[in-house]
Amino acid sequence: MQRDDWKPRFLLLSTLGISSVGDFIYLVAINLFVFQLTGSAAAVATLWLIGPLTNMIAKFWTGSFIDDRSKRKVMMVTYVCRAVFVACIPLAPNLFVVYLILVLLSVARAFYHPASITFVTMTVPKEKRKKFNSLRSLFTSSAGIIGPAIGGALIMLTTVQLTFWINVSFFLIAAFLLWLMPDNEKREKEKIPTLTIAQVIQDFRVVQSFMKQQRYVAFIYMSFILLMTFTFAMDAQEVVFTQQVIGLSEFEYSLLISLTGIGAIAGGLVLTMISKHLSIRVMIVMGLLLTISGYGIYALSWSFLSVTVGFMILGFFNAFLYAGMITFYQNNVPVEMMGRVTSIYDLIQSASQILLIFMLGLFADLFSLRATLIVFVSIMAIGAIGFSIAILNKQKDPLFSEQEDHRSA
Repeated sequence: MQRDDWKPRFLLLSTLGISSVGDFIYLVAINLFVFQLTGSAAAVATLWLIGPLTNMIAKFWTGSFIDDRSKRKVMMVTYVCRAVFVACIPLAPNLFVVYLILVLLSVARAFYHPASITFVTMTVPKEKRKKFNSLRSLFTSSAGIIGPAIGGALIMLTTVQLTFWINVSFFLIAAFLLWLMPDNEKREKEKIPTLTIAQVIQDFRVVQSFMKQQRYVAFIYMSFILLMTFTFAMDAQEVVFTQQVIGLSEFEYSLLISLTGIGAIAGGLVLTMISKHLSIRVMIVMGLLLTISGYGIYALSWSFLSVTVGFMILGFFNAFLYAGMITFYQNNVPVEMMGRVTSIYDLIQSASQILLIFMLGLFADLFSLRATLIVFVSIMAIGAIGFSIAILNKQKDPLFSEQEDHRSA
């Protein structure tokens, strides 16, 4: 293999990694900024809902837009838009304007995710995707440690407002690295269909037809999304559970998050070294069962040590699960409709996240947070067993192949 073969993939990994660092810096800054502006925990909690609510509106048509246009250009535009919107946050005069900017940021991200997963699939050959996604897990895990560390340091050394403006540079650098990559999608403007309601409805039918033809692929990815939605809802109560139920101090909670990040980096590092020896099936099943085991230990924890063990296990094996599932998805969804399919799945995921966040909060008030988390983990465990049995179905071997392309539109 020629050395140059890795250049586009290296640039792509770099742009994804740098933007992830930017995302985590932003996450630290926006939570602190909103809390300083309002002094309200409820105002901060609302941040968790803006993304899913916006996705439920935007995802109806983003896939149709993306599939007919250059994914590289769409990603570049979303990076620049995110840079502009983040730069505007410190200038917002009140909370309403902040939330309005966050809605615009969420719209940009609604375009970014389907475009990025499609562009990665187009750029990385099938036999290289498992390795690439393993490296991406490592980069994302590292960003989860580096980003908050940089964000916290910038806030301490400067101000929250200045941190936002410095954060802009990460998205602009990501856009520049993407610009350095070749654009292999030559789209003639006159052949791009007009984005109309009729076109969006037709695209929904195309996705529906694909899901009927590829029921197994649709079932596996849908099941994965729903299982991960449970973890999202549990993560939304993480601070409350660790500090009010287990009794951790703010320092212990900060240390817990850092150790979880270290576990995730370790998992990503180990995965990059052994991924060629693991099948996609093994990565998914092992990653899922052990990630849920980590959540189980977390829900039953009574001390800093026990919750740390649970968090490090789920952090470590989440890299295996993510890399295995995204590789399976990329290998079995036609690239020409991947933007539309991804957008529909994202729409379902957003609706599920909102529903489960409300359900978890309601049940926690009616009963107790610990009991609710235990019930959620139990449901996840039952679902994971059925999911694993479906993954290990020998009749579906061709769909887990890493050499031949079995995708069909």
